[in-house]
Amino acid sequence: MNYNFISIEGNIGAGKTSLATMIARDYNAKLILEQFEDNAFLPKFYKEPDKYAFPLEMSFLASRFQQLKDQLGDRDLFKTFTISDYYIIKSLIFAGRTLSDDELSLYNRFFHIIHSQLPKPDLFVYLYVETTRLQKNIKERGRPYEQEIKDDYLDGIQNGYFEFMKHQMDMKILLLDTNNLDFVHNNKDYQLILDTINKDYDVGMHRITF
Repeated sequence: MNYNFISIEGNIGAGKTSLATMIARDYNAKLILEQFEDNAFLPKFYKEPDKYAFPLEMSFLASRFQQLKDQLGDRDLFKTFTISDYYIIKSLIFAGRTLSDDELSLYNRFFHIIHSQLPKPDLFVYLYVETTRLQKNIKERGRPYEQEIKDDYLDGIQNGYFEFMKHQMDMKILLLDTNNLDFVHNNKDYQLILDTINKDYDVGMHRITF
């Protein structure tokens, strides 16, 4: 790979964990996976979002920061590069969707202190998948607490990522429209994504439709 640190991002059910895991396996990369299943607030949030939104987002922010700080600061000499299935900006995007204005104002103060202490990825890859397919993927993987996620919630998360990417002038961003691909089960599709990621890009957002 042409990069030292790649972040794979996307909406819920976009396939970011699958892609990051496959690339790490095939390229001997250090893999950082988000530890969301350990968050006790997540099932509670899906049942009572207004009550549990703030503690959920704060706990995610703390755990993501600690994991990235530890993992990115600990170089593995036997790995060729590092790849993660999330970037810390995810915290701000989800918080913007779930928190009230007062809560978000307080949350922002904590986030920007934390954000400044972490390195940016050399390449930020966003997997764009339409909401109908996201819902299909969510149903198929069968996590009980995700089954009641509404379309408008997924749409809001997607729009949050788009707004973030549009305003980044100092990052290399690759927006991959993967609606017509099945990179998990089709090796040709997977190789197509690999070839696309492994090119050299200028700073800014580059949208690729397959």
